[in-house]
Amino acid sequence: MWKNKLDILKVHCQGEIGNVLVAGAPDVPGATLLEQMNHINTVDDSLRRFVTFEPRANVAMSVNLLVPPKNPAADAGFIVLQADRAHPMSGSNCICVVTALLETGRVKIVEPETIVKVDTPAGLIIARATCKNGRCLSVSLDNVPCFAEVLDQKIETPDWGIINTDIAFGGVYYALVDAVQIGLAIEPANARALAEAGIALKSMVNAQVNVQHPEMPGLNDVAYVMFRGRDADGAVRTCTTLKPGRVDRSPCGTGSSANLACLFARGEVKVGDSRRSRSIIGGEFLAEAIGETIVDNRRAVLPRITGQAWITGREELRIDPDDPFPKGFALSDSWGSQVGELG
Repeated sequence: MWKNKLDILKVHCQGEIGNVLVAGAPDVPGATLLEQMNHINTVDDSLRRFVTFEPRANVAMSVNLLVPPKNPAADAGFIVLQADRAHPMSGSNCICVVTALLETGRVKIVEPETIVKVDTPAGLIIARATCKNGRCLSVSLDNVPCFAEVLDQKIETPDWGIINTDIAFGGVYYALVDAVQIGLAIEPANARALAEAGIALKSMVNAQVNVQHPEMPGLNDVAYVMFRGRDADGAVRTCTTLKPGRVDRSPCGTGSSANLACLFARGEVKVGDSRRSRSIIGGEFLAEAIGETIVDNRRAVLPRITGQAWITGREELRIDPDDPFPKGFALSDSWGSQVGELG
């Protein structure tokens, strides 16, 4: 057996890979999960790079670092590790984590419903898992309060002229853009074009709009651009774009929460209403408005996101001092033209 290894469960949620690092990781300094996330992003990113870059990983995935919860009410804690940085919250990744906790016995399954409280850098997430015969059949996440920062923000672009975007917090900050404005349908054939457009727009949005979560230091930029469309049955078609140049395979839980916050702010959704989110490959989440609150004078919605994840296997990553690529690498042939921004 290797002395230095990482134990990882392979998990996906509606096609989006959200592997779970369950053992072997070094301790991360910080009194809160937000401080731990900021440490990864500003002080030592070696673990993140090791598990999210080639030759141990690929562009279309995340790795969720299980950490002891800092909130005494929580059953477990996790931080989302992606190729660009560590992130505070992700709906699809949280569903992967809850499924992994339950199906490996780290949290005891209670049928027909198990409540799992998860500590994240964005706050405490309450998960309700529907369980049967030792399996986790679906997970409903009660997300943190989500709010629209600004609606119909005009962004100047060199390729598409003036783009209207909604800026909203759904666990992280999003710029939500109707895909028709860039002349693309949300479908698999357009995944590369949508990804490149989204990454370009993200830079433009952050150059023209300032955000700062009123209660969470460090959450001070737009993390993702999510393109929106509307299917014939009324479902919201989603396409979240991620650095260095790919699209989310899932309907995106935090993005769906941000979109629900925009609908709530416009009066198109009220408490008790729901909307179905559908991804670029057809996977679905249900987004429900289960309550409302106030965040620093902002009217905020309390979203519940429901989806399903599957454990597909397990792997051990060896930590070898002779490995020539301990920080990993990324090449633009598969990682996209923005790979140079990863450093």
